[in-house]
Amino acid sequence: MLATVAVPVPAQAEDVRDQQWHLGFMHVAEAQRLSQGKGVLVAVADSGVDATVPELAGAVIPGKDFGGNTGDGRRDPVGHGTAMATLIAGRGRGTSKGVLGIAPEATILPIQLSRNIDFGGNPRDVAAAIDYAVGRGAKVICLSIGTSDISIVRDAIQKALDADVVVVAAAGNKPDVGGVDFPARMPGVVAVGAVDHDGERAPISVAGPELTLVAPGVDIVAVGIGGQTRTGTGTSDSNALVVGAVALIRAKYPQLKGPEVVRRLTETAQDKGEPGKDPVYGYGVIDLVKALTAEITPAPTSTSPSPPAATGGGGGRTAAVITAISAAVVVMVFIAVLQIIIRSRRRRP
Repeated sequence: MLATVAVPVPAQAEDVRDQQWHLGFMHVAEAQRLSQGKGVLVAVADSGVDATVPELAGAVIPGKDFGGNTGDGRRDPVGHGTAMATLIAGRGRGTSKGVLGIAPEATILPIQLSRNIDFGGNPRDVAAAIDYAVGRGAKVICLSIGTSDISIVRDAIQKALDADVVVVAAAGNKPDVGGVDFPARMPGVVAVGAVDHDGERAPISVAGPELTLVAPGVDIVAVGIGGQTRTGTGTSDSNALVVGAVALIRAKYPQLKGPEVVRRLTETAQDKGEPGKDPVYGYGVIDLVKALTAEITPAPTSTSPSPPAATGGGGGRTAAVITAISAAVVVMVFIAVLQIIIRSRRRRP
């Protein structure tokens, strides 16, 4: 299961913003001068979101409870969903206090899946939650949970991808899972792993060929149950940070389709481990500023919502070379056939 390993810390600690080491690591201040996620609706399908948390004031709209619960998603008896929401869209408590999210002007659509986050989400509830998020106009869905790999969930995710929604899911924590969990391993989903303070793979983070990106996931400060500040470690946290990054990109480049949003993240990621995409770091460590500023080569024509298959940042260039070679071959064949026809006609009496 993807439950974050969390340790409560004093809620009134004045230096809580300073404890958010990932803000400096990800150059969030610089990124937020370019975009803050304004106008982007982010669905958080989790244990609910406590809308009374000061850091989320004005950020959470009514959502929905599933799994037999009745409510609008704005309660959280577990604290996990609230932590994800504050990492995504936390607005702090003033200019320098309180937990700050990656996209503080984004809006959170809370969806409560279960009152107990210690086990994976019920697949039918997860599928229904995804359908609900799409219907409400969410542009990105945060799934810091695991569930069963069955057709009803795959169909819901595919419908979301077809509707231009970016689906981001935590890859999973060891020893709970041995490889990339579902739904993170489904093609088209952004599967997120975790790195530590040094940008190295976090011991808790799983590996696998389906991994897309990695982000900070060790000692991540957020707001959890009862509005208490907590420090967590796990791919749930790194996943929420990537969700926030998607919100930044969708706000700055509203014309981009979902696959191109993902492409911005993968092509600008800081390569780690083996050159190019690898099972430990995916395309690499997320780079917010580059994702918001880099000139990205046009993607090759494709109906697939999956991230580019090429390694590193050369996917567009590789595709262009292949296309040029193919065109040259066609021209050469045409010229050869034309010459044969001309010589044949010349030999006629």
